[in-house]
Amino acid sequence: QVQLVQSGGGLVQAGGSLKLSCEAFGLFFRVGWFRQAPGKEREFVGAIRRSDGTTFYVDSVKGRFTISRDGAKNTVYLQTNSLKPEDTAVYYCAASTLYNDSPARRSEYPYWGQGTQVTVSS
Repeated sequence: QVQLVQSGGGLVQAGGSLKLSCEAFGLFFRVGWFRQAPGKEREFVGAIRRSDGTTFYVDSVKGRFTISRDGAKNTVYLQTNSLKPEDTAVYYCAASTLYNDSPARRSEYPYWGQGTQVTVSS
């Protein structure tokens, strides 16, 4: 069992930055970040593997978003830079506890945070 508690998010102008946090209570193999805009499917943003910090990103956020982890605090961060209005969504972190080769697959993540709103104004 893994409990995830999210913080961060908010309202920012286009071009701005926000940092989201996801504190994990319990051991995990990987934490993924997903987002869901109104009327759209929840989509994968990126993920980080706990053991070695290997990250994986969807093309639309590469170079703008960075995922990192703080081992001592068992916390994973999503730093979002150069935000665009199309980044507006509820952002969720999710954890997997078993090894898998599919960091972008929602079904690999049984544990989810509560979500946090990111709104980017133009």
